[in-house]
Amino acid sequence: MVITINISGASGTTQTQVEKPKKGRRPKTKPYFGQVQEAAVRVFLTATTFDERNKVYNKDLRDPLNKMIESIIRRYKLYRKDFVYEDIHADTLSFLITKAEKFKPEKNKKAYSYFGTICKNYLMGMIMKDQKERNRKISYEDIAPSFENGYREGYSYEMKDDELGIEVLIKNLLDKIKTFMSENKLTENETKVGVSLIEVFENYEEIFISGSGNKFNKNVILYQLREMTGLTTKEIRNSLSRYKDIYKIVSETFKNQ
Repeated sequence: MVITINISGASGTTQTQVEKPKKGRRPKTKPYFGQVQEAAVRVFLTATTFDERNKVYNKDLRDPLNKMIESIIRRYKLYRKDFVYEDIHADTLSFLITKAEKFKPEKNKKAYSYFGTICKNYLMGMIMKDQKERNRKISYEDIAPSFENGYREGYSYEMKDDELGIEVLIKNLLDKIKTFMSENKLTENETKVGVSLIEVFENYEEIFISGSGNKFNKNVILYQLREMTGLTTKEIRNSLSRYKDIYKIVSETFKNQ
């Protein structure tokens, strides 16, 4: 395309025709975890010797995985209290390597997404575990009155372990939640709630039973979820909807056995 430019000078105005430069697309930034790395993951997983794996890791995966973890930590601000960044990064990378073999290329999934989910869930889980440890300093006696006084009877009910087989029910529920989280794309809040539910159910004997007898207080559970996730009650209830479906399925299956 040619354009005309008027140039004014002492001798008058002259016209000059020049070719307008073509608009070009900005060069795309090369992804740090692209097709080369996806292929390298598959070679890494099928390698039969340590030397072969080590060679692939150092050449094509070490720097991209370091970048991935760094991006996740900084983007989502997944810092652990009393831990320096370098230790958080190294701990996450070590955990990722132990879980890498569970990636199944034949499912046509991206290793980038799978590894990113593992790192994110692990970091969130460790942060919530740290928070849980801090919360243990608050005894149940300190918070129980605020939950048990003034609530309707419907907020608590009796559980009989010998009749319900609560341990078996919770184990099945834990398995289903873990599988659901690994196979589905969740929002950040749903991930937080899911990780917290796993922590709660794994420690149900300490958290579920309160007061005298086998009384299960749902308000204490809600308190634990609020403390572990940092979410509001409304946010927790919204994020629990998908997990309620899991509970209904497990519960019905358990009753029919």
